[in-house]
Amino acid sequence: MKEKIARLRNLGIIAHIDAGKTTTTERILFFTGSSHKIGEVDSGTATMDWMDQERERGITITSAATTTTWRDHVLNIVDTPGHVDFTAEVQRSLRVLDGAVVVICGVGGVEPQSEKVWHQATDYRVPRIVFVNKLDRLGADFDRAVRDLEEKLSGTFVPILVPVGREENYPRAIDVLGNRLLDWTGAGDTDEPAESEIPEEWRELAAAARERLVESLDDDSLVEQFLETGSFERDVAVAALRRAVLGGQVHPVLAGTSLKNRGVRRVLDAIVDFLPSPLDVPPVEGIRPGTEETLKRQPNPSLPLAALVFKVMNDESRSRLYYARVYAGTLHKGDRVHNPDQNLEERITRIYRMHANRKEALDAAIAGDIVALVGPKRTVTGDTLCAGDPPILLEPIAFPAPVISAAIEPRSQADLPELERALGELAVEDPTFTVRDDPDTGQKIISGMGELHLQVLVERLVREFKLEAKIGNPQVAYRESIAAAGTATGRFEREIADKLNHAEVTLRLEPGPRNVGFEFGTETDVPAHARALIEAACREAMSSGPFAGYALIDIVVRVTGVLLPEATATDLAVRSAAADAFRLAARAGGPLLLEPVVSVEVLVPEEYAGEALKDLNSRRAQILGMESRDRIERTRATVPLSRMFGYATDLRNVTRGRGVFTMELSHFEPAEEAMARFGGR
Repeated sequence: MKEKIARLRNLGIIAHIDAGKTTTTERILFFTGSSHKIGEVDSGTATMDWMDQERERGITITSAATTTTWRDHVLNIVDTPGHVDFTAEVQRSLRVLDGAVVVICGVGGVEPQSEKVWHQATDYRVPRIVFVNKLDRLGADFDRAVRDLEEKLSGTFVPILVPVGREENYPRAIDVLGNRLLDWTGAGDTDEPAESEIPEEWRELAAAARERLVESLDDDSLVEQFLETGSFERDVAVAALRRAVLGGQVHPVLAGTSLKNRGVRRVLDAIVDFLPSPLDVPPVEGIRPGTEETLKRQPNPSLPLAALVFKVMNDESRSRLYYARVYAGTLHKGDRVHNPDQNLEERITRIYRMHANRKEALDAAIAGDIVALVGPKRTVTGDTLCAGDPPILLEPIAFPAPVISAAIEPRSQADLPELERALGELAVEDPTFTVRDDPDTGQKIISGMGELHLQVLVERLVREFKLEAKIGNPQVAYRESIAAAGTATGRFEREIADKLNHAEVTLRLEPGPRNVGFEFGTETDVPAHARALIEAACREAMSSGPFAGYALIDIVVRVTGVLLPEATATDLAVRSAAADAFRLAARAGGPLLLEPVVSVEVLVPEEYAGEALKDLNSRRAQILGMESRDRIERTRATVPLSRMFGYATDLRNVTRGRGVFTMELSHFEPAEEAMARFGGR
C-alpha cells in the first residue's frame, strides 16, 4: 500500500487567464490515454471546461478534477480558473494539493494573476514546476520569460528544457538533464520529438544550462561528479533536482507549445520525477476538538480517518457532491463519520472518482486520494471529516471576502422563496458569494469577487434554476475599522429558567496593520474555555461594523479583564458580555470606512497609450509603472474599485477593441468621500 501511495501525484494546473492551462490539461489527458480525442477550448470541446458558461466564454470558471496515469503513476489533476474573480477556486484547490504546474505565457511572461497564484502556492508550501507555453506565438521569448520569473517571483528557476531556434518559433529544445537535442519538426501531433546529439552551434548554450543546473542545486553528489568528469549522469541530476524541488526553493522550467503538442510529455515526466507524493509532504496537522492539543496524521490507510472537504457543488441532477482530500485512514461507502466543525455525524452513501463532470464509482478511498462524496447533509467547505480516536480538527480554508455587491429581486414576488433557495444553494457552493438582506431597504444583496463573478452566478440562476431575476447596478463592498484604540467593559446579567447568567469582559480594540484582518490575545489570566468563547464572540462581531454594517478588518483585540463567577459564568453570559464589550470598544475607537483598491494592468497598442492613460487618471489611478514591449504599452496602477465599474467597455471604446486589462484586489484604504456620504444619511 505504501508503494501505491508513493506512486500518487496530487497536483494542480495554475496560471493567469489565457496562459493555456486547460489546453495543457487536455493534452495531458490525450497523451496519457484518458481521452481519445483532444478537447479544444476555442471549439467548446474541452473535457475539463464542462459548464455551458465555460464553453461559451472560453474560460475556466470552476476547478475540475480528473485522474489519469503516466509511467505507472496515478495523477490526480485539478484544473483551476485563471480569472481573478474566481481566485477562491485556486485557493481551495491549493489547500489540498501536494504539487503544481504553473503555466506561463511565452509572450506575456509573468502576468498579475500568475503572481497571485504563485504567492498562494508559496503560502501553502506547494512545490512547483514551471511550463513556459505558447512559444509558437509571435513575440514569444523563452529567455525573457525566465528573467521575468526571476524578477517577479520567489525561488530559484532552473531551465531543464531550453528551446532553440526562436526565428522558427522554437521547433527544437535542449534536454539539459539528458544532454540531447529534441526536434519536433516531424513529430506531428504525437509530441514525440526526434533525439540526437547537440550540434556544435548549441553546445555552448547546453553547457551553460548544465552548469547553471549544478550551481543552482548545490548538491554534493552532483557537484562532485560534475567536477570530476565535467558532466553528470541523468539519474544523479534527477535525484538531486527532486530533493531541491521538494524543499520548495528550486523550480524546474520547461518549454513548449501545448496547442501544437510540443513539450507536454516532458511536463508529464517532470510531474512524476519532481513533484511530491503524499509520502513526501509533512503529515497533516490539526487539533483535538475542544482543546489546543496538536495532532498529526501520516498518510497511512491504517490510521484513523482524517479528510478535508474543500469543495461542495451540485451535479446536473442537483445531487450534492462533497469533494474531499483523504489525508489519513480509509473511507468506505456506507461509513458514518464525525464532523468536528459542526459536531455532528454524517453518513457516506457513495464515493466517486471524478473526471470533470463524469463519475466513476468507488467502494473506498484511502490516504492520498481526492474523491467526491455523496451523503453528508450539513457539512460545508472547509469542514473536517474524521473517524476513530482521537478525533482531529484540521485547519479550515481561508477565503477572501467579497468586494462587490448588487441588489437582486425576482421578476415576480411569487418566485421569492425559490430565489432565496437558489441563492442559498449557490452560496453553499461558493464561499466567496454571500447573500444578505439590507436592514434599511429590505433588498436582498448579493456579493462576490467582481462583476464577472456575479454575472456568472446570475446566469446560473436562469440556466440551472429556471429563475429570472432583476439585478441592480454593482456597488462597492466597503469594510470598516477603527480610527483609534478603544476600551470597554461588557456585562451580561440575566435570569433564565431560574438560573442566573452573569459575566463581565473588558476588551481593548486597536487599529491593526494593513491586512492583519483579526488578531486576538489576552493580557490577563483567562481560562481556556472562556478564552475560546470570547474569541468566538469577537470573530462573530467582526462580521458587522458599528458605522454602516460592513465587515470589520485590521483590528487587534486584547482581553484586559474578566469577571467570571464560577456559578453564573455560563457560555451564554461569557459570549454575550464579550460581544457587548466589542461593540462598545469599537464605538469608542471611532469609525473608519475603508474602500477596496485594485491592482490594474492595462495593455494597449502604442498609438492608444495616451488616451488609455488619460482615462486611468480620470479614475484616481496611482500609476506604478509603464513599459513598452513589441509596440505594446503596459501600464501598472492601483485604482479605487468604485472607479472601475464599466471600465471594460470604456477601454474597448478608447482602443477600438484592442486593449485588454487585468484587475485584482490590492488592499483597502480610508474612503473619505464615502465616509462623508454615509455619515450624512
